[in-house]
Amino acid sequence: MSTVAVTGAEGFIGSHLVEHLVAHGHRVKAMVQYNSFSSYGWLETLDKDVLSCVEIVLGDVRDPGSVTGLVKGTEAVYHLAALIAIPYSYRAPHSYIDTNVNGTLNVLEAVRHLDIPRMVHTSTSETYGTAQTVPITEDHPINTQSPYSASKAGGDRLADAYHSSFDTQVVVLRPFNTFGPRQSMRAVIPTVIAQIAAGAREITLGDLRPTRDFLFVKDTAAAFYAVATAPAEAVVGRTFNAGTGGEISVGDLVTLVGKLMEVDLTVREDTQRLRPANSEVMRLVADASRLRAATDWAPAHSLQAGLEKTIAFFRDPANLARYKTDIYNV
Repeated sequence: MSTVAVTGAEGFIGSHLVEHLVAHGHRVKAMVQYNSFSSYGWLETLDKDVLSCVEIVLGDVRDPGSVTGLVKGTEAVYHLAALIAIPYSYRAPHSYIDTNVNGTLNVLEAVRHLDIPRMVHTSTSETYGTAQTVPITEDHPINTQSPYSASKAGGDRLADAYHSSFDTQVVVLRPFNTFGPRQSMRAVIPTVIAQIAAGAREITLGDLRPTRDFLFVKDTAAAFYAVATAPAEAVVGRTFNAGTGGEISVGDLVTLVGKLMEVDLTVREDTQRLRPANSEVMRLVADASRLRAATDWAPAHSLQAGLEKTIAFFRDPANLARYKTDIYNV
């Protein structure tokens, strides 16, 4: 049974990836950001059979020693740790550089010096900015419209540079808008579903016009595994989009969720939820043909199927109780 490492393992995508890795026969060293509450985030909700194959490591990607200790003796490193909230990046941009750029540098350095066979670095579709051509291929210009996206692009460029400079065995995966159970209310789908599940029939949102390519989290986890296990000559040193190739506006998404949850909704615009005018990304839709060609990966869930699973999660009172549905979660 091989051992792999995951940074950001306690988070939304990270916890699903840990489940996926264990299901495929791996032991996982799961880095959880050190905190005084001894909280392991979403890892605490995983089945005991899964956790029996997981070693939880409290640490911080901003600390080189923490990272070296985590990745030593592993066969692959999945680097997901990041600050992700776009609105908070307007308030605290320095913290995004510390985590998303310097943290990535620390992971790359550890992987390089310990000769780890494969590293998967997590990018984001936000690095493209508003689509100039659609669907968006990996050759689309990078246009960072928020401090968050700029920090993620910085990490991407470091990954590229380490492969070119040191032959570091790194792959960049660029998921489009992942959604599903356990997602933070800093994203639109849980914001809509959780408000409805809590009893609201008038929900508050920001701009309803942007379109997104929504990818169910189980399919995102499968994409990570695909690029980590594909032959090196097919993936190393390359960047891959992960998306469905479909898009839906936020407004139409709200209508669909209301239909699936069998409620009549009204939407009230909350100005504090709006991005600065030149920072809003209006259209994102993926061309994932490069990933399909290199790994045979393809999404297994439709938008509706993924939404139904997400709705079921939020309708469970124990899950809903973890969320603050009556405030704007920055």
